[in-house]
Amino acid sequence: MPELQKPTPGVLLLAALFVGAGVLHFVRPEPFDRIVPPGLPLPARTATLLSGAAELAGGLGLLHPATRPAARWGLLALLVAVFPANVYMAQHAERFRPLPTWGLWARLPLQPLLMLLVWRAGRKGD
Repeated sequence: MPELQKPTPGVLLLAALFVGAGVLHFVRPEPFDRIVPPGLPLPARTATLLSGAAELAGGLGLLHPATRPAARWGLLALLVAVFPANVYMAQHAERFRPLPTWGLWARLPLQPLLMLLVWRAGRKGD
C-alpha cells in the first residue's frame, strides 16, 4: 500500500487560509455581501454563501492528495470568479472605509500570486 503523503507546511497554511475565509463567509457574511458587484444575477448573500462554501471545500480538499488536484482547479476557478469583486472594491473604496484606498488596489496583484500558490499546492505529489 503506498504511503499517504502528508501536506507540506505551505499547503497546510494555504488550506487554513481558505477554510478560515470560508468560515467567515458564514459567521460574518455582511462584509462579503457588501463587495458583491451590483448586476450579479443572484442575491449578494447567495454569492457570499456560495463562495464561502467553495473556499471551505477547496481548503479542505487541499489536505488530501487524492482531492488536491480537484481542489486546485476549484480554487483557481473561485479566485477568477471573485476577482471582479476585488476590482469593484478598489474602484469604490469610499464605500469600504476605513480600509485605505491604496490597500484595496495593492491587493489586486496579490490575486495572481495566490493563484500561483494554489497551482503549486494543488499538485498531487506535494
